[in-house]
Amino acid sequence: MNEEKAKDTEKRTAEADTMKEEKTEKEDGVRNGKAADQTQEKARQNEAGKSDSKEKQDEAKSDGSVENGDNAKGSGSGKKIKKDKKDEKIEELTDRLQRQMAEFDNFRKRTEREKSEMFDMGARDVIEKILPVVDNFERGLAGADESDSFVQGMNKIYKQMTKILTDMGVETIEAEGAEFDPNLHNAVMHEDNPDVGENIITQELQKGYKYKDVVVRHSMVKVAN
Repeated sequence: MNEEKAKDTEKRTAEADTMKEEKTEKEDGVRNGKAADQTQEKARQNEAGKSDSKEKQDEAKSDGSVENGDNAKGSGSGKKIKKDKKDEKIEELTDRLQRQMAEFDNFRKRTEREKSEMFDMGARDVIEKILPVVDNFERGLAGADESDSFVQGMNKIYKQMTKILTDMGVETIEAEGAEFDPNLHNAVMHEDNPDVGENIITQELQKGYKYKDVVVRHSMVKVAN
């Protein structure tokens, strides 16, 4: 009987321990479940907080964009902040046209200057070839009888020729009695003459001419030392 009681007691003790362990496991499971639920709830709250914060930030950005847009519109009513492509193209074409007009004007002026220079060069060349003829007229008329009708006719031709040269802008270079200037005169003879000052031209041997302030032929002169 004692042995049966002992076994029965041992069996009951084992069952009680088993039930106690199962209860403890259930309680632990409940606690773990509650902890997991709390963690999930906190995670959901954090996500909700982030979402609300993002929405507020988006709303703030949107409000700021609207305000900036309104300010831009308000300031743009007086002056455009950025030019459109059409205005930029118009300005580009206008600038290009002005540049081309300036280049054409410079080309026109340069062409006219070159033409004038070429004309002056050609005129000087012709004048230089005519001057010996004028010299011959002057030498022939110097000792001729002015009462002779032939001489009078030659004298008229000479005057007509010199007038044409004068009208073209040809002028004689001042020589006799003037101070010697190497840019205008060509000294071929020298003399000692106490009656005149030093470096003074005492005789003109051949006339010199200028065309538009450019020497065509230097005067051939005698100079006093």
